[in-house]
Amino acid sequence: MIDDLRSDDGLSGFDGHYHDRSQKRPEKERPLADREVPLGHQEQDARVLAPAVHAWLDGELPEASVRKGDTSRDVEFWKQINVEVERRRRMRTPAYVETRIMEALPQTVPVVITPWYRREFVVTPKFALATAAALVVAAAAVTATVLTITR
Repeated sequence: MIDDLRSDDGLSGFDGHYHDRSQKRPEKERPLADREVPLGHQEQDARVLAPAVHAWLDGELPEASVRKGDTSRDVEFWKQINVEVERRRRMRTPAYVETRIMEALPQTVPVVITPWYRREFVVTPKFALATAAALVVAAAAVTATVLTITR
């Protein structure tokens, strides 16, 4: 699998993916996801909320002044949303659900199941000194053995 979402303009560094540069596609065949798309315009069918409705939602205008003409649909829509939000705000989770969640949690700390060669290796000063001392002793033993064999 080739990660082709990054550009090949020389600015991309090593990102952990294998990039086969021999299969580079010409600029015309590059996917649309690799190009910048301006978002400055809106679609033709997009509805814009009237400033009066915004003012009503902010509490600056009374509902009666906004509920005329085209904005009555918007007022009804936002009133229904407010009713649903209030209903959901009053909802409470049943006690048995909390009990089931707490029972499902493990009682012990989960064990790390990673191989020893992928685990973090921490070197403490005590361990570093012990390893250095062991290397010095091993080197001295090898040197002494070589010297006794060669005589």
